[in-house]
Amino acid sequence: MSENKQTRKQKKRKKRPPHVAADLSTREGRQRAERELVMGDHGFLRESFQNLHQISPEMWRSNQPNPRQVAEHAARRGVRTIINLRGESTKGYYLLEKEACEAHGLTLVDFQVFSRDTPKVDRILAARDLFETIEYPALMHCKSGADRAGLMSALYMIFRRGMPVKKALEQLSGKYLHVKSGKTGMLDAFFQAYLDDTAGTGKAFIDWVQEDYDPAQVKTDFLETRRKRISWDRLLGRE
Repeated sequence: MSENKQTRKQKKRKKRPPHVAADLSTREGRQRAERELVMGDHGFLRESFQNLHQISPEMWRSNQPNPRQVAEHAARRGVRTIINLRGESTKGYYLLEKEACEAHGLTLVDFQVFSRDTPKVDRILAARDLFETIEYPALMHCKSGADRAGLMSALYMIFRRGMPVKKALEQLSGKYLHVKSGKTGMLDAFFQAYLDDTAGTGKAFIDWVQEDYDPAQVKTDFLETRRKRISWDRLLGRE
């Protein structure tokens, strides 16, 4: 390997310095946080479209809200808790949301989940506990309101509303901008694995999760099926 290639590889391996949170108490810090929300986090796309849906009398789901939307779409509707599915962050979108929640007396709960991996057992069980401990009405959101919000909405329907998994799976649909054909299809594969495995037994979802569910195997099966599908489509010249 040439010295130039080695140097480039070494540069790629270097970790970026940690992101330092903007200081909202200063004009410059607030302006920076707003830029991080509007441009860095694509907040300008969500200014007029929030992918907001009420899925039960006590629960809403949406994409990332800005401070105005926290007030108009949450506080004014009587929401008491906002569940942030993106996790805590030093970026402006999070700092401004946290500040808005504090200003309107809302509880912000950081509960990180992922959209391009199969859900881990501990996260599923933690979600079940979360839905039994938060104050309602509540709103949960990720960035787009499509995938992570869809996963958690399905789990909410199963654990809190007692909905059958097949019906709850509707929370992962095009209606909410969820795309099954990409890696986010792992979320669908997770629920489908339960339906397939228990088709003849009717085993309870939570029992299957704790006793039979193998996240790594479901992921492997999904990726292999997806790889074969893509290869077949290429062979046929499909777009």
